[in-house]
Amino acid sequence: MTTEIPLDAPRSHTTTLAATPKGAAICRRITRRQLTTWGLNSTHTEPYYSALLIVAELAANAITHGRVPGRGFELHLALTTTVRRGTTLRIEISDPRGDRLPVLPVVHTPNAQSGRGLTLIDALCDRWGTVPRHPNAKTVWAELDLAAPGSPDTLATPDTADAL
Repeated sequence: MTTEIPLDAPRSHTTTLAATPKGAAICRRITRRQLTTWGLNSTHTEPYYSALLIVAELAANAITHGRVPGRGFELHLALTTTVRRGTTLRIEISDPRGDRLPVLPVVHTPNAQSGRGLTLIDALCDRWGTVPRHPNAKTVWAELDLAAPGSPDTLATPDTADAL
């Protein structure tokens, strides 16, 4: 088992939202605002837009396939820097349906009205997967590598993010 030693304290944001279309829209807005605060919209534009699409798909899946009446879903965003991977943006969406795990479709029906979200996520991110949560919930996560190991980290610091 390989462990990584973080080079900095992770920058993170967590929010619980209603499992409704309005909750998914708020989730997208919060993500856009947080990634902009971290400066990703100007320093890493391609991962920034990929992250927005990934959050939109995962939030839609959470309210469609992971919904339990009376329970919401959770968004967690984190930026970490490690020796091995450089800077990584991790996106997590947790919902209360641990019995319904996402599966990447093998065959695509040309006229299907749904079923392309996970294929899109798989194409946009560097890694994705699921993690069970107690008691009967799950977290679907996706990671985007922002900077190659050994390259300078060009992310905005909290002091410079306010100037953006």
